[in-house]
Amino acid sequence: MNPLMSAEQAVLGAALLDPEQLTHLEWLAADHFYRPVHQALFAALRKLRNDGHPALSAAGPLPLSWVTDAVEEAGQHVRGLTAAYAHTLIQACPRTEHAPVYGRMVLEGAIHRTVAQHAIRLHQAARADAVQGEVEGALRTADVLTGVLTDLARRWGTDSRPVPSTAGPSAATHIPPPAQSGQVAEDERFLLAVLAEQPGAMGEVVAWLRPGDFADPTHGQLYRCLGALHHRGEPIDRITLLWEAQRRGLLADGTVSSEQLTAVCEGMVPGSADWFGQRVMRSSVTRTAAASARAIRTLAQDEVLGPGRLINHALHELGPLDEVRARWATANSSPPPKTTASAPSAAEPPPDRVKAARARSTPRPGASPPAPASRLPTLSAARPPSRGHP
Repeated sequence: MNPLMSAEQAVLGAALLDPEQLTHLEWLAADHFYRPVHQALFAALRKLRNDGHPALSAAGPLPLSWVTDAVEEAGQHVRGLTAAYAHTLIQACPRTEHAPVYGRMVLEGAIHRTVAQHAIRLHQAARADAVQGEVEGALRTADVLTGVLTDLARRWGTDSRPVPSTAGPSAATHIPPPAQSGQVAEDERFLLAVLAEQPGAMGEVVAWLRPGDFADPTHGQLYRCLGALHHRGEPIDRITLLWEAQRRGLLADGTVSSEQLTAVCEGMVPGSADWFGQRVMRSSVTRTAAASARAIRTLAQDEVLGPGRLINHALHELGPLDEVRARWATANSSPPPKTTASAPSAAEPPPDRVKAARARSTPRPGASPPAPASRLPTLSAARPPSRGHP
């Protein structure tokens, strides 16, 4: 028998031997027990105490009716409980005064199970939303999980605060992402094509869309290139995008080829960057929720991890989802009012930075400015004279 089952039997045996121990277990609930028969018996013992069972005020040894009545009350809600098993529970308790410690062991097991169950629900909700093209179910389930973690922290007596695991990077980084649907990859390609071909399209999404929101890492790298061009105030088209990809070593290391980049840019379809960006963002929300759920479930299955650390590590694993969720809310909010020309918008780089970036591509002060088209020499005037003429 594992330690958790021994602790459940011991705490029940302590309450059967000494009803006074129930006053030290007010923080323990019946649903914290793993076995249904233990849940029913603990609820029955608490009910008998709250109803003022005669055995509580009896002088001398504890009457046998305390045990038999508890078994009878619990038997109304669960099958298989007998008086013989109640005596087995009594024999399983080494010392009745250790009941609070046994109860803490029961609560510890309940915390691990509860966190794992809610992580599974979050993962299921995220996968369902990904199929339906929604995010509300995953976000509601994440809110429930956050509330459960906060309540468990209160019951355990610890502060609920996000704490990264000391074992290394987030557990989610060690779990491969699920295979993405063709629709997700198609939305990402369409978005990149719109951003590369439509002037000013980056301004519609740059405030809330990040390279990590792309399911395909190559698409995320190309979006990073587009963001760099936009940040420096450089013009954006398929040529400057190819140039920026080369500067970042994406062509040299094989991340993307010029043919792949050209194919992405030529795949443009009618649509706005904001619309495609929100579709990419929606996929990012459900994907992040699923990754957080898998990481939290992995933490909950670690029996070495104490409840306080489990709760705080689980809250930390929900951090990426909170960050993506905030940007999703920004993407769906009404656009901010236009600012005056003297105040740059938050999505645009400062004018001084744009000027400095463009200065690297403009002629030096000593260079001659390009001649206007009307004063360019004609073909005949530009041709050198033949050798037969002076």
